[in-house]
Amino acid sequence: MRSDKKIFYGYWIILAAFVTQFTAIGLQNYVIGPFTIPMTDEFGWTRAEFTSARSIGQMVAAFTGFFIGAGVDRYGGRPFILIGMVILSISVYSLGSVQTLAHWVVVNGFIVTVGAALIGNLVVNVTLGKWFVDQRGRAVALAAMGVSLSGVLLPPVTTWLVDVFGWRTAWHVLGIGAAILITPAALVIRRTPEDYNMNPDGHTAEQMASEMGDKARLDYASSMTRRQAMRTGRFYALVLAFGLFQISITVMLLQTVPFMTDAGYSRIVAASMISLTSIPAFISKPFWGMLIDRYSARPLAAIGAGITGFSLIIIVLAVQVQNNMLVYGAFLLMGLGWGGLIPLQEVIWATYFGRRYLGSVRATAMPFTFAMTAMGPVLAAAHYDHFGNYDNAFLLMAICNLGAAAMLMFISDSRPVPRY
Repeated sequence: MRSDKKIFYGYWIILAAFVTQFTAIGLQNYVIGPFTIPMTDEFGWTRAEFTSARSIGQMVAAFTGFFIGAGVDRYGGRPFILIGMVILSISVYSLGSVQTLAHWVVVNGFIVTVGAALIGNLVVNVTLGKWFVDQRGRAVALAAMGVSLSGVLLPPVTTWLVDVFGWRTAWHVLGIGAAILITPAALVIRRTPEDYNMNPDGHTAEQMASEMGDKARLDYASSMTRRQAMRTGRFYALVLAFGLFQISITVMLLQTVPFMTDAGYSRIVAASMISLTSIPAFISKPFWGMLIDRYSARPLAAIGAGITGFSLIIIVLAVQVQNNMLVYGAFLLMGLGWGGLIPLQEVIWATYFGRRYLGSVRATAMPFTFAMTAMGPVLAAAHYDHFGNYDNAFLLMAICNLGAAAMLMFISDSRPVPRY
């Protein structure tokens, strides 16, 4: 809060980021599961073919981010979000007219992904990283609650739309909803507080001149360019660790509904598992944010990855023996692990490499990380097509998460030094 008692504008950006992430990430990932069986049954596609659109989408998102990251540093996120809104809403609406696999892959894998990438995590989290330093963990965590809320609401709502009105109408409704939600949020976004004679975290000029402003000044002054960041070992260690962490999310968002229905659960119960996971992910984000602002984010990220890995093992074993209470408890536990990923990752990147060139640094890391996560869904689906189940694929994801936890525990907290 500023000394004149006005609400710091950065808080409005948190709200806008909440809405844009709810919409972009939700339509890109959380709504796919309910469409899997109806669309594959109608067209005779394998699940690997259906899932390939999202695996391709991961790579498209990575390279889209690579090109827009520096632009967000220079121009701010608003123009990208407005363009992304038009692309996303029209392309999602058009998915209701899909007739062939090629049509599905091009629209969902490429066009939808470009629209979502112009709106989602990279643009808004880089923006938040510039508006907040002392309260960066809480700011990113509160905004990321939009991602988890989409996981709570969109799978059951989408399942209901598909079951009652058909999958084509469901896509039409989702496309219209995207335009309605994103447009006002985009108009709120601003590039940096300094552009409007403000300071990070709402600090006054007097506060910035005191010890209170030391962290913000150091964060800006010691920021690394894209080239400098890529000359540090820390850059690649973080890419690998967070890539291994994120594999489970991309796979489970796409494969939980078919995994559970194959085991004998109803479609509404299967879709509710992602909603169940998203509840603790949603509730825990503010607590992750407070912990991040108080303690080192790195070991906290290791804990989140470890929780996710163990929960995946429990899910596989519990579903095999049809222990419903254990199944539900494991999905809740997985949500707790997921809840910290976005704020932890964004704060760690900003802490190590600074906020001045954060867009270009994050955008450079994305192709490496997304290349890893892109393979997860299609390989899991291919495993199902060959063996008739997902069990070993899910257990391999658990190992990836435990490996990420181990890596994050051993990375140093000190800011990396680039090699010139």
